[in-house]
Amino acid sequence: MSNDTIGKTLTVAVLLCLVCSIVVSTAAVVLQPLQDKNKLLDKKQNILSAAGLLVEGKSVEALFEQVEARVVNIETGKFATELELKEAGITSAQAFDQQKAAKDPELGKVLSSAEDIAGIKRQSRYATVYIVRDSAGQLETLILPVHGYGLWSTLYGFLALEEDANTVVGLGFYEHAETPGLGGEVDNPRWKALWPGKKVFNEAGEVRLRLIKGVADSSHPESVYKVDGLSGATLTSRGVSNLVEFWMGEQGFGPFLASIREEGV
Repeated sequence: MSNDTIGKTLTVAVLLCLVCSIVVSTAAVVLQPLQDKNKLLDKKQNILSAAGLLVEGKSVEALFEQVEARVVNIETGKFATELELKEAGITSAQAFDQQKAAKDPELGKVLSSAEDIAGIKRQSRYATVYIVRDSAGQLETLILPVHGYGLWSTLYGFLALEEDANTVVGLGFYEHAETPGLGGEVDNPRWKALWPGKKVFNEAGEVRLRLIKGVADSSHPESVYKVDGLSGATLTSRGVSNLVEFWMGEQGFGPFLASIREEGV
């Protein structure tokens, strides 16, 4: 009997697909812990980088020992209590997944079009912030998770502030799909070097920090609130401005930052 029958061909194809699916599934399960570990390591590296604490040649884990993770209730502007965390099912500030929580009916909420200037649609009621203290135990650097929509994608990153909860230490994005050479210039070290020293709020407590078209005139008093826009990437620049305004404003960390300025950590 010929081996080139349709039945035998289909049988071989099905068996091949079955074997391949088993191999892929097994590999995914076996490699998942390693992937999770690498993902967490990358997150820590980006937090350290935004805070200016990343030192070449030194272990990320060792450097991260100086960083304290705390969960903030965004709606109250205060650190979440142990009771709140327990009721919300949050067992660890470090492991809390803000993106996943935003999709949870209990932990997240839908934003109205008027509220959603960052284009994120849903927002978690809680967020993990990162604190670095000086030798006296006082706040030295505060690192906040931020995200918002650019041109093609949602940009996820960290914005680090000095102890005044106003002066920028650094900004960095660890995940996005913006156009290389245009919106992708958010990864350019030269552009990121423009952020340190900028101010988020004016004396009235209003969010003023934003990207502008062209180059900020350093001789102008308002330049402290302005960062050079990304050349040829108007929508990505607008997206970065919008996410800063959202997360530093009343819908984001605004109340929490006001509390830090008044009461400290």
